[in-house]
Amino acid sequence: MYALQEEDFEREVKVVVVGNGNVGKTSMIRQFCKGHYPNDYKKTIGVDFLEKNHYVKQLQEEVKLMLWDTAGQEVFDSITRAYYRGAKAAVLCFSTSDRASFEAIKAWRKKVEEVCGKIPMVLVQNKVDLLEQAAVTRSKMF
Repeated sequence: MYALQEEDFEREVKVVVVGNGNVGKTSMIRQFCKGHYPNDYKKTIGVDFLEKNHYVKQLQEEVKLMLWDTAGQEVFDSITRAYYRGAKAAVLCFSTSDRASFEAIKAWRKKVEEVCGKIPMVLVQNKVDLLEQAAVTRSKMF
């Protein structure tokens, strides 16, 4: 009979990715997990999910990141908030070319904290390739 060892269990981390609609959450996640950007825009309805195994040098082991891509439109809010449960980290996204998406970050953080408590979060400015259309710059942030 085989006894399970600690090394038989993978580390899994659920990460929710939130932000207004059309800030590039799906494209960012697909690039990270699959190595390519989608060619066309399709609104996320509810939630999408991708996984990526990532080696963490500090832990000296692989960690499975379970990335939950949530819809940014308010109409899906009651659906997507249910998927925040169990998240151990969050990515708060805004678009370089959408000032309102930056201004909404505090609200997104609050929504995540209401369900998950104080978990590690990172702020991501997306669409930095659109600097000529920038509505959010370092000097315009605060």
